[in-house]
Amino acid sequence: MSAHGGSASTQLPRGLRRSLIAVTAFFVALIIVPQLVGAYINWLWFGEVGYRAVWVTVLFTRITLFAVIALSVGGALFTAMWLAYRFRPAFFPRAKSDDPLDVYRQLAAKWPLRIGLGIAIGLGLICGAIGQGRWETVQLFLRGGTFGQRDPEFGLDVGFFVFDLPFYRLVLSWLFVIVFFAFVACLVTHYLFGGIYLRGKGIGLTHAARIQLAVLVGTFFLLKAVAYWFDRYALLTSRRREPTFAGAGYTDVNAVLPARFILFAIALICAAAVFSALVIRDLRVPAMAAALLLLSSIVVGGVWPLAVEQFSVRPNAADMESPYIERNILATRQAYGIGSDRVEYQSYPGVGSAPPPQVPADRTTIANIRLLDPQVLSRTFTQQQQLKNFYSFPDNLDLDRYTLDGDLRDYVVAARELTPSALSGNQAHWVNRHTVYTHGDGFVAAPANRVNAAVREAGDASASNSGYPIYAVSDIASQQSGNQVIPVEQPRIYYGEVIAQADPDYAIVGGGDEPREYDTDTTKYTYTGAGGVPIGNWLNRIAFAASYAERNILFSKAIGPESKIIFHRDPSTRVERVAPWLTVDSNPYPAVVDGRIVWIVDAYTTIDGYPYAARTSLSALGGDEPTAPGSRREISYARNSVKATVDAYDGTVTLFQVDEQDPVLAAWMSVFPGTVEPESAISDDLRAHFRYPEDLFVIQREMLARYHVDEPREFFTNNAFWSVPSDPTSDTNPQQPPFYVLVGDPTPSFRLASAMVGFRREFLSAYISVRSDPENYGKFTILQLPTDTLTQGPQQIQNSMISDTRVASERTLLERSNRIQYGNLLTLPIADGGVLYVEPLFTERISTSPNGSTFPQLARVLVSYREPGTGGVRVGYAPTLAEALDQVFGPATGNLATAPGGSPAAPPPPGRPETTPEEPGEDVPTSAPPILDEAAIARLEAELDAARRALDRLEQQLGEVLRPDE
Repeated sequence: MSAHGGSASTQLPRGLRRSLIAVTAFFVALIIVPQLVGAYINWLWFGEVGYRAVWVTVLFTRITLFAVIALSVGGALFTAMWLAYRFRPAFFPRAKSDDPLDVYRQLAAKWPLRIGLGIAIGLGLICGAIGQGRWETVQLFLRGGTFGQRDPEFGLDVGFFVFDLPFYRLVLSWLFVIVFFAFVACLVTHYLFGGIYLRGKGIGLTHAARIQLAVLVGTFFLLKAVAYWFDRYALLTSRRREPTFAGAGYTDVNAVLPARFILFAIALICAAAVFSALVIRDLRVPAMAAALLLLSSIVVGGVWPLAVEQFSVRPNAADMESPYIERNILATRQAYGIGSDRVEYQSYPGVGSAPPPQVPADRTTIANIRLLDPQVLSRTFTQQQQLKNFYSFPDNLDLDRYTLDGDLRDYVVAARELTPSALSGNQAHWVNRHTVYTHGDGFVAAPANRVNAAVREAGDASASNSGYPIYAVSDIASQQSGNQVIPVEQPRIYYGEVIAQADPDYAIVGGGDEPREYDTDTTKYTYTGAGGVPIGNWLNRIAFAASYAERNILFSKAIGPESKIIFHRDPSTRVERVAPWLTVDSNPYPAVVDGRIVWIVDAYTTIDGYPYAARTSLSALGGDEPTAPGSRREISYARNSVKATVDAYDGTVTLFQVDEQDPVLAAWMSVFPGTVEPESAISDDLRAHFRYPEDLFVIQREMLARYHVDEPREFFTNNAFWSVPSDPTSDTNPQQPPFYVLVGDPTPSFRLASAMVGFRREFLSAYISVRSDPENYGKFTILQLPTDTLTQGPQQIQNSMISDTRVASERTLLERSNRIQYGNLLTLPIADGGVLYVEPLFTERISTSPNGSTFPQLARVLVSYREPGTGGVRVGYAPTLAEALDQVFGPATGNLATAPGGSPAAPPPPGRPETTPEEPGEDVPTSAPPILDEAAIARLEAELDAARRALDRLEQQLGEVLRPDE
């Protein structure tokens, strides 16, 4: 094709050009307009919650980083192409007619500026979009301080590795990208315009091409030298030794580290050799330099360390790695907050030395043994406390503690939330879904160690109205009647875990001519809280209508001048958005604090790069990184430095500092001043409800399983390691979850605890607990059992209990009409050295009706304890905890338990009468009226208990007589 013909063919008709411009503008608008709408809505939302400065700071940092990277990449690319074009040879040989590059050469010669700018701008924008996500690295570099701890190899403050080194490596990586793209652009441009040409069997270069390429290659070698220098520091976070230990080992320090320094020097020499091409025409010198660096990296960087590892370290690994294992132990304890300042180790025999009634702490422990499992009772709460089809509770309930009538007790707690997915029929109409059914109603709590009455007859368990929680309800009805056991000023719940599952997640409240929100069957309500973004003006209505693609927002008469739109209603999501630099716990929980229902959300500061500290996955902290969904980034440092609260009525988010010694939090508080309240701002009532978070405990438990070992050689052999026991109540859970308990100290102490077994064994090795009490919050106690005796662990105890003849025979009877589910198996230190296991057994009636509603009830309690004398295991199995304890310890111990079934029925607290729907549409009272007086009942129960104990002794004696000789 001739040049003239090619030029003519590029001319498009005016109408077609206009159409192309219009189509292009349309698609650009499709991309840009939603971004602008989203930015405007974010501006409004962050202003509503009072954290607009966070959004502005993050946005400004991202834009700045985007601009710097885009301009640097695009500018370097355009400069390289412009210089190559500017110093192209005036004449170069005519290309052959069949040269495939001829058409591109003609095109570039015709529009050099347009093409150069287009390529530079396009690639710059792409790189800027990729790089702006590293805003956290930049801000930590600018605001990061010191840790006050130095690494054992270089003597640098840990802050250098955490705050500075990631930024230096980020800058270095982008410099490599810039040099690479500039080199490619320079090479291609020179080739197109004759600066590089074929000469016989070789390649020819013009003077300008040689100089430009030599500068870029030499710069690359200089950057490589800098990379080798920083790689020395990166060795302290090496993973070469995992899973044995983390950080630099003997080979890294004595072979790889010197090799990095040697390669650093060689890279500098190679850079000088390449720069010599500026004055020396012989290209063999730069080529030899490149070959030297490649060969050196193989020999010095690879072969030498490998030889040291194979012939020196491996034959003597335990001795040679000991100093570095010791560094790993110390650093990991510091990084995860499990050092000697927070962890107390105690020797524990595993065999009791005194009856529980004689141990003051045991009286408190037994009186507060938890029988209700929050992982099991969600449907029970829903069936008995739902009230309306559009209310429900989360799948997993929570545990908290309250002081009522002077007694501290733990409670299973939940908020009665609106369930958008349950709206049906006309309830699901847009008007009803988003303007009428807008909120939940009330806080529900049940003592964790009690039920309304004991299930006595196994065969009739499903028909019995026993084994259910005793509810304390704080909702609109109890507020109006003045009968709130836990006083709540505002029981309406507009923000919560369940209500946020609406798709899309928003409600429009307030501003109508008359109340329209459902409150009770006889009353409507108008929202008066501070939460929500105004939607009465047309600009906001248009923005939200476009965001949700919902025309009803534009035309609905339910929206008045004072209306607000409430969205982002999930407590965790709200905390993630106002504090994107925090990792949020997976399990927020409701609490009544100073008369208001609030969600308490634990939040963590996490980093990677703590020298010598072991790594773990970020997903272990309750999910993925909030700023990068689906990410499994690893961390080597975690602190629960922030407690957040989200008001269930107005959505107010408040962040509280709870660790003043965390340098990472200090850096973020410097980045976002005023966003985190000081610890002094925490009220006593709020602090009383702080729990030690499960997600962090799971990570610390994992670390303590190995890093409780002090001796490096013993650490190397793994002999003294522990393991987390498998969950004996679930075949699908590889690890037993930790559990909250109130134990005696001797006063009640609310703790998060876990049993630990031997490494790849099932015998109990340790018992880890951490306090949630305000005065000793975060203090660990680890009871270490002796290694020369064997104490059964959770899995073995579960097998012993379910194989007991009484359990096996009655289970057969129960399974005729019920589904069996074991609750959490609690491990409790008791009897001044002993270990008590307690496990509730729940039954759920098997319903043949498709509309039948069944839910779990507490039917039996299993107890297991190792006898001090014989070492045998005694199993208690009874309808009540008191009876089960009596079977194991004798009658005096059962009296200590505030046991379910201590009376025929425990009446519910004052408030709305509680009901238990047995069939749809049928309400049955939670407790039948007693026929006998309490004194007669007590006498009958005492006689029944005595008869059972006599029967147990008789069975034991018969078993000893009939047992064959061993």
